[in-house]
Amino acid sequence: MNTINRRSVLLAGLGAVGAGALAACTNGPGSGDTPSLVSPSGSAVAATDKRRAGTGTVRNVTLTAAPAVLDLGGRVTARSWAFSGRTPGKEIRVSTGDTLAAELSNQLPGRTSTSLHWHGIALRNDMDGAPPVTQNVVRAGSNFTYRFIADAPGTYFFHPHVGVQLDRGLYAPLIVEDPQEPLSYDDEWVVVLDDWVDGVTGTPDEVFDELRQGMGGHGMGAMDGSSSSSSASPSSDSMSMRFRLMGATSDLLGGDAGDVKYPYHLVNGRVAADPDVYRGTPGKRIRLRIINAGGDTAYRVALGGHRLTITHTDGFPVEHRQVDALLIGMGERYDVLVTLGDGVFPLVALAEGKNTTGMALVRTGSGAAPSTGVRPKELDGEIPTAAQLRATDDVRLTPKKADRVHRIELTGGMHRYNWAINGEQFDMRDPDARPILVETGQRVRLDFVNTTTMWHPMHLHGHTYQLGTEGPRKDTAIVLPKKTVSVLFDADNPGQWMLHCHNAYHGEAGMMAVLGYRA
Repeated sequence: MNTINRRSVLLAGLGAVGAGALAACTNGPGSGDTPSLVSPSGSAVAATDKRRAGTGTVRNVTLTAAPAVLDLGGRVTARSWAFSGRTPGKEIRVSTGDTLAAELSNQLPGRTSTSLHWHGIALRNDMDGAPPVTQNVVRAGSNFTYRFIADAPGTYFFHPHVGVQLDRGLYAPLIVEDPQEPLSYDDEWVVVLDDWVDGVTGTPDEVFDELRQGMGGHGMGAMDGSSSSSSASPSSDSMSMRFRLMGATSDLLGGDAGDVKYPYHLVNGRVAADPDVYRGTPGKRIRLRIINAGGDTAYRVALGGHRLTITHTDGFPVEHRQVDALLIGMGERYDVLVTLGDGVFPLVALAEGKNTTGMALVRTGSGAAPSTGVRPKELDGEIPTAAQLRATDDVRLTPKKADRVHRIELTGGMHRYNWAINGEQFDMRDPDARPILVETGQRVRLDFVNTTTMWHPMHLHGHTYQLGTEGPRKDTAIVLPKKTVSVLFDADNPGQWMLHCHNAYHGEAGMMAVLGYRA
């Protein structure tokens, strides 16, 4: 069933307005007191883009978004949407400084509009792919070319930024290679994790329609932290339980682990019963680039019989740290090095708090594949938080007092499904009504204050921030329930940028805001 949710319809209508809609984003209805903001395609954006160091090389690709019947392995098929009939989509690789010219062809059904967001890339604002803020939607049957310089090496990915399309099959890795790569290794393996519902038990739009009914409270709960799914016990006749997950808890995530029941957890588009296999040689050093493209699931990741050396998070280098396993929230990426043993080893992605796993295999020798339910001991070993990592000297921000401090309260709860920022659910009809204001050249501190009973992976477009004064550079960070995470960044990329929870359903419910540069 190809449902079209309220946001898709609204954005399609905005797209029909034409280019003038973006100009209107600086002075939307009901925001008469809002300061004028830098236009996504204005002179300040163009001037900043001219300063980006480019190689002159242009990589041209075409990405066709269309319905597809996907083979997930193990005789499991799913009717979904994907790029060129596969998920993940074909990896894109460029070198630092290259220009990517990616033509999106929207062949989705009916009147479905879409876009592409280049997650983690600090690119020019009008190429960020976040309607209605940075562009109009790409309407059904239309094309749009994203053209930008990828000037920072790292592990990234791309996905739509319309409705809950992120939870379909429309995503793929984007790897920006460093021509002067300082790491020494023999091979790479890109690992994409995903929680899968589409075309199996329902669609993401149906999931969201159920979740947004709340917990059967109709007036229950409070905007500043009503009960989560793990602690409430509504009667079964007061709400649908087709997709809603109850009782998913995790100490690592501070309590409630997630909202959605997923029938499968995929590693590189394959179910655990018929896994993706990396074939290598014992003793070789491999770089794993691990991406969580999921909608509602954090993954605890380990390679049985091995320790992992963390080298990067969200594309930026950290001081190397050897660990047993990783905790990766939606939208996060980690790069690790591992020296392969001899045999067959499970790469397990434990759906944190959900008591199920995804799996791939590393095969360097003979031996039988482990069972799909295998749980390597490394999953219960040393698992660092991002805050325990330290940025390398070459990417660490120079010490400086913050010129601007913003308190970003994460609010809402499961009873009303009223997830929001600072108590205000984001309104697509008036996106710049309450911008988080910054000015070019400022050192900005954002204090993410989680007043809710659930964790949130908070993602900032167009920038990387630093956790604290010496922590890693990231664009997506886990904020635990009732905790505060402070991040710093330099306001050096003018425009209007989305700041939101990367739980697809929390963001769509309203846990979004615009971080806007004063004109």
